[in-house]
Amino acid sequence: MKTKILMVCLGNICRSPLAEGIFKNRLDSNLFEVDSAGTGSYHIGELPDRRSIAIAREFDIDITNQRCRQFKKSDFDEFDHIFVMDHSNYRNVIALAANETDKQKVQLILNLNFTGEDLEVPDPYYGGNDGFLNVYKMLDGACDAFIEKYT
Repeated sequence: MKTKILMVCLGNICRSPLAEGIFKNRLDSNLFEVDSAGTGSYHIGELPDRRSIAIAREFDIDITNQRCRQFKKSDFDEFDHIFVMDHSNYRNVIALAANETDKQKVQLILNLNFTGEDLEVPDPYYGGNDGFLNVYKMLDGACDAFIEKYT
């Protein structure tokens, strides 16, 4: 049985698609399934942001097959790990949790490599291209920590 991982940010166009792409690229697809979603409904059905696509491509990762979707309550039943990018995403996801088991699945993604520090992955949407590279590096580091802990 595969371990299922969900990445969550606000719009599902910048951070969570990058996280999905990085984790899919580095984890064994026979053992892990990775998806992403947004807490907001702003971009449902759209491609990730062109800057996320570009930075992923720089690292030989293609995220152009992804389409934005909104987080839903049933994701708690579907996924083993739900990694959120910031405190706002955390609050929005936890608000939909039906019970303590659901809540236990949710954590800030950077707690993988900075345990208990509750650091956020900054939203690069309104910044320049450097912000996307910075986010990529943060998420890649979180993936390293995930691999060390869970594989």
